[in-house]
Amino acid sequence: MIFIALLRGINVGGKNKMDMKQLKQTFEEVDMRDVVTYINTGNIIFTREGLSKTEIAHILEEAIEKDFGLQIKVVIRSMDEMTKIIKAIPDSWKNDKEMKSDVMFLWDDIDDESVLEHLVIKPDIDTVKYVPGAILWTVDKKNVTRSGMSKIVGSKVYKQMTVRNVNTTRKIYELIHAQPAQK
Repeated sequence: MIFIALLRGINVGGKNKMDMKQLKQTFEEVDMRDVVTYINTGNIIFTREGLSKTEIAHILEEAIEKDFGLQIKVVIRSMDEMTKIIKAIPDSWKNDKEMKSDVMFLWDDIDDESVLEHLVIKPDIDTVKYVPGAILWTVDKKNVTRSGMSKIVGSKVYKQMTVRNVNTTRKIYELIHAQPAQK
């Protein structure tokens, strides 16, 4: 089965540094197969049979702590889950000079539509959608500082997610489809 591991808070602002070649090796040493990394922010596509997402996350978190000395939270999504998330992102959403669009991948224990109740959403500025596994958010770049969602950093909910922009999320999905099991 094909999975994506999304690591929270690595190689950001000079903190929690990890070399992607070494991270790939860490994944392979704990029997993850067909391992592909994408950019330095901790996006790893791999295949693994016979284990649940929870088991895989636990194995990877322990391996990362052993190899890097860092306690890093790992979110695992299956190819089917990623497909549903990608299909929920409107084609017009992008991350560019005019628009900021993010996918906030949720820890399983807060993965429910009720998570939206804990967010500051300004409907005239923010567009926010829940899809199982993630919160989707877009805002015009000129309104980012006025956005209620920009205040999420440091909140309890923020500590239970890892964020990727839509461009990165789409590229990860493209790479999933390039995995050997998909050819």
